[in-house]
Amino acid sequence: MPVRPIVITGEPVLHRRAEPVTDFGPDLQSLIDDMLTTQEASNGVGLAAPQIGVGLRVFTWSMANEDGVPEIGVIVNPFVRPAKPAVGEPDKDNESEGCLSVPGLHYPLRRGESAEVTGVDRFGEDIAFTATGWFARCMQHEYDHLNGFLYVDRLGEKWKKKALKAIRSEGWGRPGHSWMPGVDEDPFGH
Repeated sequence: MPVRPIVITGEPVLHRRAEPVTDFGPDLQSLIDDMLTTQEASNGVGLAAPQIGVGLRVFTWSMANEDGVPEIGVIVNPFVRPAKPAVGEPDKDNESEGCLSVPGLHYPLRRGESAEVTGVDRFGEDIAFTATGWFARCMQHEYDHLNGFLYVDRLGEKWKKKALKAIRSEGWGRPGHSWMPGVDEDPFGH
Protein backbone atom coordinates (compact mmCIF):
# COMPACT_ATOMS: atom_id res chain seq x y z
CA MET A 1 0.00 0.00 0.00
CA PRO A 2 2.44 2.64 -1.16
CA VAL A 3 1.78 6.35 -1.01
CA ARG A 4 1.42 7.69 -4.53
CA PRO A 5 2.26 11.17 -5.83
CA ILE A 6 -0.65 13.58 -6.16
CA VAL A 7 -0.81 15.28 -9.54
CA ILE A 8 -1.41 19.02 -9.75
CA THR A 9 -3.79 21.02 -11.93
CA GLY A 10 -2.71 20.92 -15.56
CA GLU A 11 -2.19 17.17 -15.62
CA PRO A 12 -4.51 15.87 -18.40
CA VAL A 13 -6.04 13.10 -16.26
CA LEU A 14 -7.49 15.79 -13.97
CA HIS A 15 -9.26 17.55 -16.81
CA ARG A 16 -11.10 14.69 -18.52
CA ARG A 17 -13.93 12.38 -17.56
CA ALA A 18 -12.72 9.22 -15.80
CA GLU A 19 -13.66 5.79 -17.14
CA PRO A 20 -16.09 3.46 -15.36
CA VAL A 21 -14.62 0.58 -13.38
CA THR A 22 -15.46 -2.78 -14.96
CA ASP A 23 -13.00 -5.10 -13.20
CA PHE A 24 -13.23 -5.47 -9.41
CA GLY A 25 -10.19 -7.74 -9.18
CA PRO A 26 -6.82 -7.38 -7.43
CA ASP A 27 -5.71 -4.31 -9.42
CA LEU A 28 -8.72 -2.31 -8.22
CA GLN A 29 -8.25 -3.53 -4.65
CA SER A 30 -4.58 -2.42 -4.73
CA LEU A 31 -5.55 0.94 -6.20
CA ILE A 32 -8.10 1.53 -3.43
CA ASP A 33 -5.63 0.51 -0.73
CA ASP A 34 -3.05 2.91 -2.22
CA MET A 35 -5.64 5.68 -2.37
CA LEU A 36 -6.57 5.25 1.29
CA THR A 37 -2.88 5.24 2.28
CA THR A 38 -2.16 8.31 0.13
CA GLN A 39 -5.20 10.15 1.46
CA GLU A 40 -4.10 9.51 5.05
CA ALA A 41 -0.51 10.59 4.34
CA SER A 42 -1.78 13.80 2.70
CA ASN A 43 -4.17 14.65 5.56
CA GLY A 44 -6.93 14.91 2.97
CA VAL A 45 -10.62 14.29 3.56
CA GLY A 46 -11.14 12.87 0.07
CA LEU A 47 -9.15 11.57 -2.87
CA ALA A 48 -10.26 10.69 -6.39
CA ALA A 49 -8.31 8.23 -8.55
CA PRO A 50 -7.49 10.92 -11.16
CA GLN A 51 -5.60 12.82 -8.44
CA ILE A 52 -3.03 10.03 -8.38
CA GLY A 53 -2.96 9.80 -12.16
CA VAL A 54 -5.50 7.00 -12.63
CA GLY A 55 -8.47 7.79 -14.86
CA LEU A 56 -11.03 5.55 -13.14
CA ARG A 57 -14.32 6.46 -11.44
CA VAL A 58 -13.31 5.81 -7.82
CA PHE A 59 -12.99 8.07 -4.82
CA THR A 60 -12.28 7.65 -1.14
CA TRP A 61 -13.11 9.73 1.91
CA SER A 62 -12.15 10.07 5.53
CA MET A 63 -14.58 12.43 7.17
CA ALA A 64 -16.75 12.32 10.23
CA ASN A 65 -20.39 12.87 9.37
CA GLU A 66 -23.82 12.74 10.94
CA ASP A 67 -25.36 10.78 8.07
CA GLY A 68 -24.78 7.22 9.31
CA VAL A 69 -22.08 6.65 6.69
CA PRO A 70 -18.75 5.07 7.72
CA GLU A 71 -16.14 7.73 8.47
CA ILE A 72 -13.68 6.08 6.07
CA GLY A 73 -15.06 4.83 2.80
CA VAL A 74 -14.80 4.26 -0.91
CA ILE A 75 -17.28 4.48 -3.75
CA VAL A 76 -16.87 3.11 -7.26
CA ASN A 77 -18.78 4.35 -10.32
CA PRO A 78 -20.69 6.89 -8.22
CA PHE A 79 -23.47 9.23 -9.15
CA VAL A 80 -23.87 12.31 -6.95
CA ARG A 81 -26.99 14.46 -7.22
CA PRO A 82 -26.57 17.61 -5.14
CA ALA A 83 -29.32 19.84 -3.88
CA LYS A 84 -29.46 23.20 -5.58
CA PRO A 85 -27.02 25.64 -3.92
CA ALA A 86 -28.36 28.75 -2.23
CA VAL A 87 -28.36 31.90 -4.33
CA GLY A 88 -25.74 34.56 -3.67
CA GLU A 89 -22.06 34.88 -3.01
CA PRO A 90 -20.34 32.16 -0.98
CA ASP A 91 -19.12 33.01 2.51
CA LYS A 92 -15.31 33.11 2.34
CA ASP A 93 -15.01 32.07 6.00
CA ASN A 94 -17.51 29.20 5.98
CA GLU A 95 -17.61 27.93 2.39
CA SER A 96 -13.97 27.82 1.32
CA GLU A 97 -12.56 24.67 -0.24
CA GLY A 98 -9.07 23.42 -0.85
CA CYS A 99 -7.84 20.58 -3.03
CA LEU A 100 -4.85 18.26 -2.93
CA SER A 101 -4.42 18.89 -6.68
CA VAL A 102 -4.35 22.67 -6.17
CA PRO A 103 -2.14 22.45 -3.08
CA GLY A 104 -2.15 25.15 -0.45
CA LEU A 105 -4.90 27.30 -1.98
CA HIS A 106 -8.43 27.89 -0.64
CA TYR A 107 -11.32 29.71 -2.29
CA PRO A 108 -15.02 30.11 -1.44
CA LEU A 109 -17.47 28.03 -3.43
CA ARG A 110 -21.18 27.60 -2.88
CA ARG A 111 -22.42 23.99 -3.11
CA GLY A 112 -25.64 22.17 -2.30
CA GLU A 113 -26.18 21.52 1.41
CA SER A 114 -27.07 17.89 0.69
CA ALA A 115 -26.42 15.28 -1.98
CA GLU A 116 -27.88 11.91 -2.92
CA VAL A 117 -25.00 9.49 -3.50
CA THR A 118 -25.26 6.11 -5.24
CA GLY A 119 -22.69 3.68 -6.57
CA VAL A 120 -21.00 0.47 -5.53
CA ASP A 121 -18.42 -0.45 -2.92
CA ARG A 122 -15.00 -1.91 -3.67
CA PHE A 123 -16.56 -5.36 -4.18
CA GLY A 124 -19.36 -4.22 -6.50
CA GLU A 125 -22.16 -4.16 -3.91
CA ASP A 126 -24.72 -1.35 -4.22
CA ILE A 127 -24.48 1.56 -1.79
CA ALA A 128 -26.67 4.63 -1.47
CA PHE A 129 -26.87 7.42 1.09
CA THR A 130 -27.72 11.06 1.60
CA ALA A 131 -24.81 13.28 2.58
CA THR A 132 -25.33 16.61 4.36
CA GLY A 133 -23.23 19.62 5.34
CA TRP A 134 -19.48 19.37 4.82
CA PHE A 135 -19.77 15.68 3.99
CA ALA A 136 -22.07 16.62 1.08
CA ARG A 137 -19.48 19.19 -0.01
CA CYS A 138 -16.79 16.49 0.04
CA MET A 139 -18.93 14.13 -2.07
CA GLN A 140 -19.60 16.87 -4.65
CA HIS A 141 -15.92 17.88 -4.75
CA GLU A 142 -14.67 14.32 -5.32
CA TYR A 143 -17.39 13.57 -7.87
CA ASP A 144 -16.31 16.65 -9.82
CA HIS A 145 -12.83 15.10 -10.11
CA LEU A 146 -14.34 12.07 -11.84
CA ASN A 147 -15.98 14.35 -14.38
CA GLY A 148 -12.82 16.33 -15.18
CA PHE A 149 -13.47 19.36 -12.99
CA LEU A 150 -11.50 20.92 -10.15
CA TYR A 151 -13.22 23.15 -7.64
CA VAL A 152 -11.40 26.17 -9.10
CA ASP A 153 -13.27 25.54 -12.37
CA ARG A 154 -16.54 26.24 -10.54
CA LEU A 155 -15.52 29.45 -8.76
CA GLY A 156 -17.33 32.72 -9.33
CA GLU A 157 -15.52 35.16 -11.59
CA LYS A 158 -13.85 37.21 -8.82
CA TRP A 159 -12.39 34.15 -7.11
CA LYS A 160 -11.59 32.34 -10.36
CA LYS A 161 -9.36 35.23 -11.45
CA LYS A 162 -7.48 35.07 -8.15
CA ALA A 163 -7.15 31.29 -8.39
CA LEU A 164 -5.85 31.38 -11.97
CA LYS A 165 -3.32 34.06 -11.04
CA ALA A 166 -2.08 31.93 -8.10
CA ILE A 167 -1.93 28.80 -10.27
CA ARG A 168 0.12 30.63 -12.91
CA SER A 169 2.44 32.09 -10.28
CA GLU A 170 3.16 28.55 -9.02
CA GLY A 171 3.97 27.43 -12.57
CA TRP A 172 1.08 24.97 -12.60
CA GLY A 173 -1.57 24.56 -15.27
CA ARG A 174 0.53 22.29 -17.46
CA PRO A 175 1.52 18.62 -17.20
CA GLY A 176 4.37 17.36 -15.07
CA HIS A 177 3.67 18.73 -11.59
CA SER A 178 3.00 16.61 -8.52
CA TRP A 179 3.76 16.43 -4.83
CA MET A 180 4.48 13.46 -2.58
CA PRO A 181 2.55 13.20 0.70
CA GLY A 182 4.80 12.35 3.62
CA VAL A 183 7.89 13.49 1.70
CA ASP A 184 7.14 17.00 0.46
CA GLU A 185 6.06 19.70 2.89
CA ASP A 186 2.33 19.56 3.64
CA PRO A 187 0.92 22.36 1.46
CA PHE A 188 -1.94 22.92 3.91
CA GLY A 189 0.26 23.05 7.01
CA HIS A 190 -1.31 20.10 8.86
